[in-house]
Amino acid sequence: MSNMKYILVTGGVISGVGKGVISSTFGAILKSCGIEVTSIKIDPYINLDAGTFSPYEHGEVYVLDDGGEVDLDLGNYERFLNITLHKQNNITTGKIYKQVIDRERQGDYLGKTVQVVPHVTDAIQEWVERVAQKPVSETGKIPEVCIIELGGIVGDIESMAFVEAFRQFQFRVKRENFCVAHVSLVPQPKTTGEHKTKPTQSSVRELRGLGLSPDIIVCRSEKPIGQSVKDKISNFCHVAPEQIISIPDLSSVYEVPVFMENHGMASYLNERLKLGLTFGSSKRYMKPWIDLSERMNHLKGEVVIAIVGKYTRLEDSYTSVTKALHHAGIKAGFKVIIKFIEASNLENTMLQDDPVAYHDAWHTLCLCDAVVVPGGFGKRGVEGKTVACKWCRLNKKPFLGICLGFQSAVIEFARNVLNIQNANSSEIDDKLENPVILDMPEYNTSEKGGTMRLGKRATMFRIKENSKINQLYGNKDTIYERHRHRYEVNTAYLNDLEKNGLKFVGCSLDQQRLEIFELDNHPYYVGVQYHPEYLSRPLNPSPPFLGLILAAKDKLKSYLSKGCKLSPREPQSEYYDSEEEEINELTVTVNNLSANDTDSSAYSSSSIP
Repeated sequence: MSNMKYILVTGGVISGVGKGVISSTFGAILKSCGIEVTSIKIDPYINLDAGTFSPYEHGEVYVLDDGGEVDLDLGNYERFLNITLHKQNNITTGKIYKQVIDRERQGDYLGKTVQVVPHVTDAIQEWVERVAQKPVSETGKIPEVCIIELGGIVGDIESMAFVEAFRQFQFRVKRENFCVAHVSLVPQPKTTGEHKTKPTQSSVRELRGLGLSPDIIVCRSEKPIGQSVKDKISNFCHVAPEQIISIPDLSSVYEVPVFMENHGMASYLNERLKLGLTFGSSKRYMKPWIDLSERMNHLKGEVVIAIVGKYTRLEDSYTSVTKALHHAGIKAGFKVIIKFIEASNLENTMLQDDPVAYHDAWHTLCLCDAVVVPGGFGKRGVEGKTVACKWCRLNKKPFLGICLGFQSAVIEFARNVLNIQNANSSEIDDKLENPVILDMPEYNTSEKGGTMRLGKRATMFRIKENSKINQLYGNKDTIYERHRHRYEVNTAYLNDLEKNGLKFVGCSLDQQRLEIFELDNHPYYVGVQYHPEYLSRPLNPSPPFLGLILAAKDKLKSYLSKGCKLSPREPQSEYYDSEEEEINELTVTVNNLSANDTDSSAYSSSSIP
């Protein structure tokens, strides 16, 4: 293909309508057809990146291989497309303006007045073209299609410069190489019971008024919209009815790629962007997605996992953790039920302040099958995380500690097994002479953004014998996972901790930083300094999470004894005896998915991959 193709995804009516999933779906469909795809997320805020955001402000901060702290939608892209993105795949207003100002200081504009048009809009277009041409890490090939998601909604003052940039960009790259998909909410008020198209009409009118005409309108609604509603939107928005796609709430977003493809999306994009694809009579290129949906719809049991966190008021704060748990559940054959517990509600002080919240938190913890204590920053809730670690240790409850959860478990062990009464982290008490958890001076600066130990780092196994986590990783000597922290375990306590049963089986290559621990004589008590959730994929779950799910259902020992293979009676990838059987199965599945109208939210945090 001689020219790069671009798909711009915009949103209307409300934010959070599912642009990230729709953008990922376009990529998943095209990649299934053999097209090399890359993605860009545009966030109109002035922050340079997402690194300094409170999780309550913008959900979790997603970390890339190169240490980029970016919007959580890039996690969607990586999971759907199974590609590795980079920090430049996330564009912010702050990044663009910083680049323009730096160039002005260097005299690159030859004394001209620097303005939004043309200087900022040109910088946006140049950034998009530069990133789109970057080879895909997994294949080394130049992408053929770049999918660009514009955050927020059309009409936001923050995004005006980007909309103007793409108005110009469509002529720069020519119409046959540029397609616009507009995602809009079509509400259905209970008072009338009918879908209302006015918000979508207004949104499209504003988009067209700014110089961009949608080629595709994706209508998001709780229930499917009828043909008459599509015709009405088509009539007022100047888009053919067949280019208006209704995506109701599905039982899982894993069904969205098959659902959209069943409406002929690949054929339309092939014709609209002149991709030169040829299609057979079957939908065999979508088979991995069909298989995944099938496995999710035929999970045999349930497993209840408690997440003891600090930011549980917004479930998006732990998006990657919940996705990793679901990936592991699909692999093991169980539907994962997640219970969020506010860590501070487990603390003894809460017994006096709010006894109902205290008892509810402990009741939930006691009834779960396994516990995850994820990362976080600051003092609040750390004591709650620590008592959760103690409860799991003493009651043989499967446990996975991540980052601060890893550190909290070490603090708890030092206090209650080593009898170091004031054991703590220097993050919590900076006056301790010998903290069990201490700061890394080279990462502790006066600035907050981008100053942690970030990105993909190597972890070597220093102890492999009888290590469950090493077996789950395939008995490797070295693994690579993504990090985001500025505190670490004090190695001065290593010998005492290990003598008492807390074995640090993994460390950094220079053996200066402790990365993984396992507890002796426990079904599964594992902590990791890194964030394994970032590299979990729907068809390739993260090993620590898979181990947790299997241990929760008392299947880990059997799994490890069989060389990390599930027994024939447990869910695995499906195989067919003949091509005819495969095609028949795919046809039935696609038809079922297109008829699957359900009220459960496709975009809840429990279902996004």
